[in-house]
Amino acid sequence: MAETFEIHINENSRVPKYKQIVDSILNGIDGGEIKIGEKIPSINELSESCFLSRDTVEKAYKELRKRQIIESVKGKGYYISRINKNDSINIFFLINKPSTYKMMIYNYFVNAIGTKGNVEMYIYHCDETLFINALKKNMGGFDYYVIMPHFRDDQSKHTSSTQEVLDMIEKIPKNKLLILDNTKPNISGEYGSIFQDFEHDIYNALKEGLDKIKKYEKIILVYPDKSIHPYPFRIVRGFEQFCRDFKLDYEILDEIYPDMELQDKDIFITIRERDLVNLVKQIRQKNLKLGEDIGIISYNETPLKELLGITVITTDFKAMGESAAYMILKNKKEQVNNVFKFIQRDSL
Repeated sequence: MAETFEIHINENSRVPKYKQIVDSILNGIDGGEIKIGEKIPSINELSESCFLSRDTVEKAYKELRKRQIIESVKGKGYYISRINKNDSINIFFLINKPSTYKMMIYNYFVNAIGTKGNVEMYIYHCDETLFINALKKNMGGFDYYVIMPHFRDDQSKHTSSTQEVLDMIEKIPKNKLLILDNTKPNISGEYGSIFQDFEHDIYNALKEGLDKIKKYEKIILVYPDKSIHPYPFRIVRGFEQFCRDFKLDYEILDEIYPDMELQDKDIFITIRERDLVNLVKQIRQKNLKLGEDIGIISYNETPLKELLGITVITTDFKAMGESAAYMILKNKKEQVNNVFKFIQRDSL
């Protein structure tokens, strides 16, 4: 490591010390103080010089190796990766909305790509025109095109594509195309796809929680029929089939209304965050007990739902993002139904 470079540890900072090591090395690379291929201190050396535990330094190096910033050479030590940035893969990443879970997919994808790729993200807000214009403007400028096809029709309902959208997608070389989250089997040629099967995913996830669900008297799906960022109607079809097959009393609402007529032993499935928030508020205002009087299952995992103990049915966003990166790095052209699961917590 260059003699002028030092690892800076702020003892008063709330940032974990391993993260400070990672950031110091990244800043050193960006600032030119550390060169590609240059050796860095061993775990023991850095531990002693910075008065840190060996475990802390080891955790930092593990993170740097995972992101392919450093590499270990047996018997010699750790070096800054010799990857030539000019040879990096350029990736166009087009998502329909900047929701928490879409950004989780993006972040897991970027972390898994590491220094082997440069990722540029664009958002088209389920708008067909913005989607087509973004692809037109960037066609031919990238090595891979990762897209999430979710659109809003004239009635503000969900559609997976239009003919114009399909015509635009067909212009992307199939060896450069990867479709995430949704899938269109009528696109010609062989291309990669990691998708949710919205109808069967919700059915199978609810079936996994059937014993708990049966303790309630009525199950209510809160599905926004019209939205700026609409949700696939296949969710409704899977929900209705589940209720019919297991003879459950059910209802579908557009939203959580003010002053809901909440009944003891109702269970709600919410999709939008604001419906979840409004429902929890009303449960508390009416002095009902969440998980006993009223049950809640929320669609799509977020860190806040985990913290609050909300039961979820969700695709595995980490698996989707990392699998997408793997398919690009290994040049795979597979059609993969992403993992979807039922996670039980205190709200059920």
